[in-house]
Amino acid sequence: MSERAAPFYCPYCGDEDLWPSEDEGHGAWECRSCSRAFRLTFLGLLAPGATGSAPAASDGGTP
Repeated sequence: MSERAAPFYCPYCGDEDLWPSEDEGHGAWECRSCSRAFRLTFLGLLAPGATGSAPAASDGGTP
């Protein structure tokens, strides 16, 4: 099994000073620039042709 990809930048401040978080477990990262911790998780695969967004109100969907 291959190693998972690491994030390139912090989702909060955009800095690249990221380190794996040993306290929070697998998939957790610490940004030493803004002092935030976050976790990356895989949610699943989308169906072919799916955009991942809800239908627009004009299509009869609910907002």
